[in-house]
Amino acid sequence: MTSNTLAGTCPECETDLTVPALVEGETLACPECMLTLRIEDISQGRMTLHMVETRLRDWGQ
Repeated sequence: MTSNTLAGTCPECETDLTVPALVEGETLACPECMLTLRIEDISQGRMTLHMVETRLRDWGQ
């Protein structure tokens, strides 16, 4: 891993993730389970990720 990447683990499916350098508060999608994750903390090249609650649009059907 270079200094231009970050590592972390999806809290839902436990997939190991390596992504280009991002900042706290940014979001990304897990390629395995497709959940939206927010970077809560970055420490020593590791991200702490939390699921972002998404609301599905009600189409009135």
